[in-house]
Amino acid sequence: MPDRTLALKTTLLFIATLTIMAGTTIAPSLPAIEQTFASTPHVGIMSRMVLTLPSVFVALFAPLAGVLADRFGRKTLLIGSILLYGISGMSGLFVDNLTGLLLGRAILGLAIGGIMTIGTALVGDYFDGAARERYLGMQQAFTLLGGVVFVMAGGLLADVHWRAPFAIYAIALLILPAAAVFLVEPVRSGYQAVNVDDGAVLVNWPLVALLGLAAFLVNALFYTVPSQLPFFLRELGIAAASNAGYAIGGFNLAAALTALTFGRLRSRFGVSSILATGLALMAAGFWLLAQAGGIASILSALAVMGFGLGVVMPSIVSTTIMMAPLQSRGRIAGIMTASIFLGHFISPLASQPWIARLGFAATYRDIGFVLVTMAGLAAVTVSIQRRMTARKLRSS
Repeated sequence: MPDRTLALKTTLLFIATLTIMAGTTIAPSLPAIEQTFASTPHVGIMSRMVLTLPSVFVALFAPLAGVLADRFGRKTLLIGSILLYGISGMSGLFVDNLTGLLLGRAILGLAIGGIMTIGTALVGDYFDGAARERYLGMQQAFTLLGGVVFVMAGGLLADVHWRAPFAIYAIALLILPAAAVFLVEPVRSGYQAVNVDDGAVLVNWPLVALLGLAAFLVNALFYTVPSQLPFFLRELGIAAASNAGYAIGGFNLAAALTALTFGRLRSRFGVSSILATGLALMAAGFWLLAQAGGIASILSALAVMGFGLGVVMPSIVSTTIMMAPLQSRGRIAGIMTASIFLGHFISPLASQPWIARLGFAATYRDIGFVLVTMAGLAAVTVSIQRRMTARKLRSS
């Protein structure tokens, strides 16, 4: 049934875009939110938490969502998460105090934790081999392009009223019927959901931890672009807010274009080789950004960085799904989701003191060194894998 398969893939792609909307959609409204609730104690930090708070609750809930998905099934929990996402996301349209706004954002984080965890698990359930690699690249590209669209839409709507961008979350309610109709609960081949611990012995948990650490580091490092770049531009005398939007949008676009090639790259190269190359490109992008002095050089640096990121995250997620058995796939997807969003949350907290002490250029340069070290470790893994393969061929 090709038509139904296409509908399933399309539905999953649109569901994936919901995760990128968590912060980017309402980011342009933050100054107006701070002004509207100026009488609220600690309004400076609380207004900024409107952007970062969902990430905390994603990290807290995602592992539990994975356990629930493994034990009770995927589809019902996913549909409930999408519904909760739409309602909590739109709460900013009508709440009349900052505490209520933050409560809605916390609930939104719970919903995103369920959506991203189950969405990742379903990719492993529905697709195998080359088809999975192609889909993961397409999903990454679709998500990044969605980020470009939602940033632009949020900025335009914020010019009308600070509440207006919260209406974008209603998209979830439009996706909900498609999820109910086209997604199917994976067949478990006689496996009993209540016995999830039986499959735990099949999981290489140290490797899961290593992949989670890699996802955390990559996201904590690259998130210094959307969280700190506007301030870096201001320091360089590039004051127009639209320039930051163009730069971040160009970064997402470059990453999306590279992500579309991931399936073809994966058919020709090992995942460790792709990961090492992607991390090296990200490192080069950060070094170029540290040297940048104008908008043209910044856009070039971000393009190089985006080309790297476009294959790094699909590589990590692909490896995670590949080594996750059905019985534990939800839990492992939850760990990966928590690692990604914990990186987003930690990034501005960790980078701000770094920037305050050393400056933007030195910080971006140092991030490049961290990434090139990670690329080196991935390259060592490639070398070890090749030697092991050669020994097996000689012994046979």
